[in-house]
Amino acid sequence: MPSLPRTTNELDIMTKEERPSRSQRNDFKWRLQCKILRSQMSDKHKPGESQQWSQSLETLLRSKSGKTTFQAFLKSEFSDENIEFWMICEDFKKIKCTSRLSSRAKKIFERYIQAEAPKEINIDHKTREHIKQNVQTPTRYCFEEAQKIVFSLMEKDSYPRFLRSDFYRTFLESVA
Repeated sequence: MPSLPRTTNELDIMTKEERPSRSQRNDFKWRLQCKILRSQMSDKHKPGESQQWSQSLETLLRSKSGKTTFQAFLKSEFSDENIEFWMICEDFKKIKCTSRLSSRAKKIFERYIQAEAPKEINIDHKTREHIKQNVQTPTRYCFEEAQKIVFSLMEKDSYPRFLRSDFYRTFLESVA
């Protein structure tokens, strides 16, 4: 049985016969993600902070390292569009320039809101249509309703899954 490669480049250059099985690659990917997360957070992470993330989604998202860890978890599940949308909305609310607000609103709409968007979020038709109208003359809060829906979805689904995940437990052990 081949040993696992240490880098993604090593995995890319291996021949088909040398490649590890899918489960081994997933394990490698998991270990690589954890290693990257630990290195990214070593300077930024405060002791005991990650235990506080289990208090609420708001607490988790107020923490820069919590947000990064949660996003990495969602990426590992191929379901990171909600956190991306929520974070982009937070940044969007800080825009003061009207022309920049308008161009950014259109980009957000095209990427997350419109039907068949590349990162389409799960919102109802009424909200989608309301946002479509708002984007014509956007304000800093034109995505607020969708952002609340997405937050609620994360709070009820993704966040509890994250807290129960091996991903979170492994992270807690690695920073302890």
